[in-house]
Amino acid sequence: MNARKVIIDCDPGIDDALALMLAVKSKELDILGITTVCGNVDAHKGAENALKILKKMNREDIPVYIGENKPLKRVYVDARDTHGQDGLGETEISLGEESKLYKDGAGFIRDQLEIAAASGEKVSIIALGPLTNIAKVLELYPDCLEGLDEFVSMGGTFKSHGNCSPVAEYNYWCDPHSAKIVYEAFSKKDSLKDKLIYMVGLDVTRKIVLTPNILEYMKDLNEDLGSLIEEITRFYFNFHWKQEEVIGCVINDPLAVAYFYDRSVCEGRPFYTTITTEGESIGESIVDEFDFWKRPKNSFVLEKTKPLKFFSLFIEKVFDCKKEEIEPILKQIIASEEN
Repeated sequence: MNARKVIIDCDPGIDDALALMLAVKSKELDILGITTVCGNVDAHKGAENALKILKKMNREDIPVYIGENKPLKRVYVDARDTHGQDGLGETEISLGEESKLYKDGAGFIRDQLEIAAASGEKVSIIALGPLTNIAKVLELYPDCLEGLDEFVSMGGTFKSHGNCSPVAEYNYWCDPHSAKIVYEAFSKKDSLKDKLIYMVGLDVTRKIVLTPNILEYMKDLNEDLGSLIEEITRFYFNFHWKQEEVIGCVINDPLAVAYFYDRSVCEGRPFYTTITTEGESIGESIVDEFDFWKRPKNSFVLEKTKPLKFFSLFIEKVFDCKKEEIEPILKQIIASEEN
């Protein structure tokens, strides 16, 4: 198998932590590095959290770079109310003394894209947080984009309601100006040619709910790893129940990682999309479903997903299981929860 070279840009974050677990256990990915951005927590805390997960997963070989620590224009608003003060559900997992962090996340992204362009290879980006680092790269180093293969962004919403306002999803709401820059860059098509942003928004991620039954099954498969996930997500479970009366927690970011290398997990369509930067609808992702503006399509917006397929993939990878053994059990669990 030829693993695809990727950079994971994130803001860990509970669901980012689960996404990193999936990513580092996926042989389909050759992770060049992880960059962090201010979002759920500040960029430095996010980088520390990324290192904590890498250490737990025995993947400290992957470098972590601290990226932008404030949005492009608006005042930074974190999501510690959702993820806890430490970003990992108030677990306060120890980092240790030997772990090393690097600076200049945007510079790292630029360097890797330039290396890829010069060598004829390609590097993809899976962005799980606000798009501040990506916007900086686009504005300061536009010539490096020839090295970009695919761009997947967990963010936005199409027909589902928002989670920061009636219309806005957090990542794009946190830094709407950067999100707009990125989407507009993909509509201009210069060095990006015919590339699209794969928008993994709330329409599909809201369907990916980690329930108590699925969590217990994970613990049965591997007590230590399952208990770690339980510890990290406990705060998230409580938040979702108080805010949305959901029994379980929505884990947005792992779906973006899964979709990157298994397109059968979701379905979508290409559209022109832009982001609102002012007013009550700030952060809204406006998807031109009926081609009203007649503008070049810059996004592939996901609309449907398959929770059973996702959780089968997640558990197969993270817990080193065989799909044919776990899928029937997951099917029973999910079916029982739907009835």
